[in-house]
Amino acid sequence: MFYNAGFGASQSHIAERRAAWISFAALKLHPGSSAEGKGRLAPAKWKRKTSKRLCGTNYPLSIAFIVVNEFCERFSYYGMKAVLTLYFMNFLHWDKDLSTAVYHAFSSLCYFTPLFGALIADSFLGKFKTIIYLSIVYVTGHIIKSVGSIPTVGDQTMHVVLSMIGLVLIALGTGGIKPCVAAFGGDQFEEKHVDEKRKFFSIFYLSINAGSVISTFVTPLLRGNVQCFGGDCYALAFGVPAALMAVALVVFIAGSGMYKKRPPQGNIIVDVCKCVGFAVNNRWKHRFSHFPKRQHWLDWAEEKYQKPLITEIKMVSRVLFLYIPLPMFWALFDQQGTRWTLQAARMNMDFGGFVLQPDQMQTLNALLILLFIPVFDMGLYPLVGLCNIKFTPLKRMTTGMVLAAIAFAAAALVEIKVNETVIPAPAARESLLQILNLAEDSVHAHLPGSALSGDPIHPFQDPLEYQTLKLNADSETLNFTVMYKETTFPCSQHFTGGKAYSLVLYNDSTGLACKLMQDQIQKPANGHAALRFINGHSENVNITVGEEDFGAVLTGCDVSPYRTLERGEYSAKIKVGLSGTSLDVGLGLLDFGASYTVIITGTSATTVHINTTQDILANSLHIGWQVPQYVLITAGEVLFSITGLEFSYSQAPASMKAVLQAAWLMTVAFGNVIVLIVAQGAMLEQWVEFVLFSCLLFGVCIIFSIMAYFYTYVDPEELAEQDKREEEEKAKKKEKELGYQELDAFKKTKM
Repeated sequence: MFYNAGFGASQSHIAERRAAWISFAALKLHPGSSAEGKGRLAPAKWKRKTSKRLCGTNYPLSIAFIVVNEFCERFSYYGMKAVLTLYFMNFLHWDKDLSTAVYHAFSSLCYFTPLFGALIADSFLGKFKTIIYLSIVYVTGHIIKSVGSIPTVGDQTMHVVLSMIGLVLIALGTGGIKPCVAAFGGDQFEEKHVDEKRKFFSIFYLSINAGSVISTFVTPLLRGNVQCFGGDCYALAFGVPAALMAVALVVFIAGSGMYKKRPPQGNIIVDVCKCVGFAVNNRWKHRFSHFPKRQHWLDWAEEKYQKPLITEIKMVSRVLFLYIPLPMFWALFDQQGTRWTLQAARMNMDFGGFVLQPDQMQTLNALLILLFIPVFDMGLYPLVGLCNIKFTPLKRMTTGMVLAAIAFAAAALVEIKVNETVIPAPAARESLLQILNLAEDSVHAHLPGSALSGDPIHPFQDPLEYQTLKLNADSETLNFTVMYKETTFPCSQHFTGGKAYSLVLYNDSTGLACKLMQDQIQKPANGHAALRFINGHSENVNITVGEEDFGAVLTGCDVSPYRTLERGEYSAKIKVGLSGTSLDVGLGLLDFGASYTVIITGTSATTVHINTTQDILANSLHIGWQVPQYVLITAGEVLFSITGLEFSYSQAPASMKAVLQAAWLMTVAFGNVIVLIVAQGAMLEQWVEFVLFSCLLFGVCIIFSIMAYFYTYVDPEELAEQDKREEEEKAKKKEKELGYQELDAFKKTKM
């Protein structure tokens, strides 16, 4: 089958992996349409040079440079993209909706720019120069992006500006060279070396797969396991892909003297647009009823363009009509790098000693692709055939869409379970409150008009949950009464809506005092744990946990700022007073996504006791529960994407393969635009958003099924032969008419 050329597959779209075939197929013909309507013109002859061979084979040595270039380029692109969402949230401090929107805007731009690259390569510069110039733009973008991720370079505004400039340049680079590299590799072979050419594309796909799989696993490790500038090392995670892209450019230039370089030949996409534009304009001029109608609206281009070209565009337009619903599939598929990664960051990532990074989960898609392509090709499809089920390409695509919709339904169920450990943010006129009792005996707290119960709060009792306090304004002072040892103590504290607090009750000279502390209720990023200390000791303390210095925490129930640490077993070094020695106190396991408050007590420099409360529950749901949704969406990808390109390839004339490649990439671009709109406009809970996408794809799937039902499969070669016979018959008819006219003229002269 069409996709048997290679089992390589990357983390993103098979469309991208297989598009090289379409680009290459277009090389076999001479695309383009003359303005005078004289059909497809052969390009000018281009200089063929005899290149060096690999080890005495028919493989040009030049393809080694192209394959290495592709490996490094894919490593740089997917490696950078794997950590992009977490970079937006944790480094630029954007919320999840803005991070998702910018991620998909960038992805969309990467699939719009191939049109730009194809245009300048085919019409102006040629493939070689286009790859060189746009690779320089690409490297520049990576460098700017890497510099923008260094905390010491400028302020927050500078980081955002550099990041956006870098991403735009990267999108121009990766998209611009996308339609050129594979086709340029095909140029290096002699026409007679068909088998070698086919194997080259298998190797080419393997280089894509290797680059994407390795980078999506390695760059998250560089980000999370290497610390620089006091945190996750995004500068290194972006810097390594930048270096790989620079290597890609150097390697490609190094092979310059060995390449066969085809000159620009004219762009088929431009020619198609001109023909369509002329047909629309001509139809508008003849819109009145007294003009005779034509069978098809494209027939209005017959005054300027030959029928074979018009017939080819008609065939392509039928396929393009089926493309209209397809962006919705990509809208779901590309969220592996955004919403699904954010979901993974709020799950338990421990695999028996090995801790997976949330952005590494994307690698599963590429690994499953390697498994599913041969399984489907050699197992599922033959089995379905044995059952006498006609599993046509359009039915496969429909099934793939259904599987993707089910994958998002599964993601919604996982999200609901994940949210069980998340504290919902309070409304604008609400505050959350928990009470920490550091006194010697139980207390009873009461607030008129609130849901606070009269149950006793025991010393150092870990509160089970936050209580919601209703406010009459955006901020308000509330008056509590606290019963302690049969004495009532007043406690007035000022609350602001939308925030969470801990009310600390402790002994002082009056008997009991209260103090209000603001809490952090958002889950720590990347599955880290958050930690703070309250000093209930009789003296000041200095605290260090691992490499994190919490500084001095004063007596009188002073509180340290929150610090985030990677999940693990920790002990705290606590120095009591100015002359006290450091005491090691075990804290136990600080688990994924949990937030802890450690209360230090004691009455002398040599005695320290701790009590720990868990303010935010740890991530209890294991990341393995994401595997079913990845399995479903990857199976859907194989059925949808590979089959979609195979179908498109078989239903369009060979000279229009490049048009279909561009159109297919555009469906990916528009799919990302859909996510961008929903992420910014819907403002839904995440599980509701997943359900919405699932329902939308189910609805689109029904529409696509109806469109597919009325579609009639065609054989482009047969139609081309039919057009050729019709043209020959017309020519013969004209010759006969001319012959009859000449005979009549001859008879008249004899008369």
